[in-house]
Amino acid sequence: MELKIINYELTVCKVSKFSDIDVDTDFYFIGKTDEELSLVCRSEDTPQNTIERDDGWRGFRIQGVLDFSLIGILSKLSGILAEHKIGIFAVSTYNTDYILVKEENFERALDALTSEGYTIV
Repeated sequence: MELKIINYELTVCKVSKFSDIDVDTDFYFIGKTDEELSLVCRSEDTPQNTIERDDGWRGFRIQGVLDFSLIGILSKLSGILAEHKIGIFAVSTYNTDYILVKEENFERALDALTSEGYTIV
């Protein structure tokens, strides 16, 4: 399985309203629940008026379109990283999954996954 590196630093944050988010940028995830409005975006695109923010994330995505019948892909990846004491922040889209790790763990994460047979592109 191939994993594609996302080549920029990411920020995970909470914002108070949608109008704070620049939806014209090329990479972001928005999550809204009854408790919060969360945003993952390129660090340089982080809104000024965040409620909370956590910078210093790097990420990769599982290449290709994952069929909904596939089971355990995210579990396997997160399990490998957990064995190496690397925490994750996962985001899923219709097509695939993205895994974010803190910058200081990024190379260790890639090494761990490579040693388990994943290809990094």
